[in-house]
Amino acid sequence: MIRLLPIRSASALLLLALVAPRAWAQPTNLKADDYAHYVEKFNTMEPETVVNLIPNAQAWDWMAANIPLFDCPDKQLEETYYFRWWSFRKHIIQTPLGRVLSEFLVPGHGGPFNTISSAYGHHLAEGRWLRDRALLDEYTRFWFRSGPGGGLAEHFHKYSSWAEAALYDRYLVTGDARFLVDLLGDFVADYERWEKDQMRPDGLFWQFDVRDAMEESISGSRRAKNVRPTINSYMIANAQAIAKIAALAGRDDIQRQFAEKADTLRAKMIAALWDPDAKFFKVQLESGKLSDAREAIDFIPWMFNIPGPEHAAAWKELRDPAGFWAPFGLTTAERRHPAFRTHGTGRCEWDGPVWPFATSQTLTALANVLRGAAQPYVTLRDYFDALVAYSRSQQMDGKPYIGEYLDETDGHWLITGPKAERSRYYNHSTFADLIISGLVGVIPRGDEMVEVNPLLPSDRTGDHYHRIAGLSIWIDGHKSAQSDDLVRLTAKLPEQKASAP
Repeated sequence: MIRLLPIRSASALLLLALVAPRAWAQPTNLKADDYAHYVEKFNTMEPETVVNLIPNAQAWDWMAANIPLFDCPDKQLEETYYFRWWSFRKHIIQTPLGRVLSEFLVPGHGGPFNTISSAYGHHLAEGRWLRDRALLDEYTRFWFRSGPGGGLAEHFHKYSSWAEAALYDRYLVTGDARFLVDLLGDFVADYERWEKDQMRPDGLFWQFDVRDAMEESISGSRRAKNVRPTINSYMIANAQAIAKIAALAGRDDIQRQFAEKADTLRAKMIAALWDPDAKFFKVQLESGKLSDAREAIDFIPWMFNIPGPEHAAAWKELRDPAGFWAPFGLTTAERRHPAFRTHGTGRCEWDGPVWPFATSQTLTALANVLRGAAQPYVTLRDYFDALVAYSRSQQMDGKPYIGEYLDETDGHWLITGPKAERSRYYNHSTFADLIISGLVGVIPRGDEMVEVNPLLPSDRTGDHYHRIAGLSIWIDGHKSAQSDDLVRLTAKLPEQKASAP
């Protein structure tokens, strides 16, 4: 488990001081006060019209106590990192049932306490790096135990979710197996509910595109029960996670049952949704035919390492300007398709514009590809360039901004009018996690090793942080591993620290 920090990358490109939930130590190279100026700027950008648990005036105190510090020469990238934590904090709401997170600051179509389940997996991926572990514990119990009879919240299944997969990934950061084991029965009940409501007789899962939180897509429909790579990938990953949690609980029966469910569904999904001619996963329509459109959702299987090396050719479309590469980010459908950007504007279209939700998923998937089997289609540079483009897109009127979706050619945000206020600070994607586990490459593990596998260009001198060139892992002020190049490194946690509460 990644349980103690700081872990420091001594490259000339960046330095990250991670603060794990298990232990707290201030880094020697980075000082929190050096980044307070970002929050001072954010606090003065506009009036604070919505105040939840932590007002702007307390934002930096909360951040300094909770978030990993990040430094890099690209100050736009650095500013976006702190902006996204600053905006994440805006969504923390105190309720009688504990703290929860909202997706929109302005109440709209959410459930109790303005909660919406569609971005829960993103919230877990981002929030797993916070020192305050109790926040996501409370939020998770809300979804799984605040409903009728102490069960699922009634609106939890309004949207597809990779909840259990994200919770297991969080456990690899916190090391808190007890929390997951306590919820094992809830996870099983959740999965069985999805099987009852959304599984076809052939064992595949269907979903309306709107219930994937991806409405008005080229392949989908708000009413068509299509077999989509989204929900099927999520259900495979959730089954795998439940099997692993069952192993932690010593429940071999559940472990075997859900491992078999995952293996069976994986084989069915690949057989049904892989288009060997287009070399891409596709949505299967109600007619049984595959959609003729390549879409960003077809990269989602790689979020969970579901495809094999034989499917890697799909990624050649990422950098192709006729595919998904655009001046202001990764599009949600291939740009060459005749129906690209034909559904209008203002109704949450996923027919081509750039959605941070989809960008987060695609970059998470891309990181897995780059750390997997060798392939000739995508490179570290592609990840870095796409991440920088994602950072650059999070601007409006020269100020940091995050909203719902944007134009792929000029970067303007597409929600206007009364809905624009609702879209401001849209908590529907990740960014910090893409820096920490992606760019910097801190890989959570299920053992007592620290692994760092950066997706970065090579370092030159190391002078910027007064360290040697390359990559170093430092634990409690001691260098535990070092390489002259930015390559995968591992280091064993000291025994006394690994067992600390």
